[in-house]
Amino acid sequence: MTKLVFSSAADVRAYEGLDIGVSDWILVDQERINRFADATDDHQWIHVDVERARRELPIGTTIAHGYLLVSLMPTLLDTFVEFTNLKRVINYGLNDVRFKNMVPAGKRVRLRGRLKSARQRAGGLQVILENTIEIEGETKPACHLETLVLYFFED
Repeated sequence: MTKLVFSSAADVRAYEGLDIGVSDWILVDQERINRFADATDDHQWIHVDVERARRELPIGTTIAHGYLLVSLMPTLLDTFVEFTNLKRVINYGLNDVRFKNMVPAGKRVRLRGRLKSARQRAGGLQVILENTIEIEGETKPACHLETLVLYFFED
């Protein structure tokens, strides 16, 4: 897959309102879910208790944490977009996060991105990306959200 490369604010602004790509698939297996649970101290049984989930959840397996999906955004984005000529990057926030569908352990997900806007702010370029996290083999996505990121390009 060819990456879209942004080296300046002008490069980014040229893609406002456009789809910018689709990531590679990434596996969300039980090991990844368990590591996330350990990192966040979120050990709710729907995520980590395989036997109980088999008995009690309608899908018969554990599910990924919603915030695990959100945390995969930078990794997924990096598979189809590259920012060069940067001094730094700062996460600025999230808008309209909606978890639409459960991601069963063992499924793969990918990111579909659209560049909503790019505006000068706080000495950098504030980029708002509209993101959809898709589940392989499912028509209903796992998550929709907007990410706000400040990119500070070299002069």
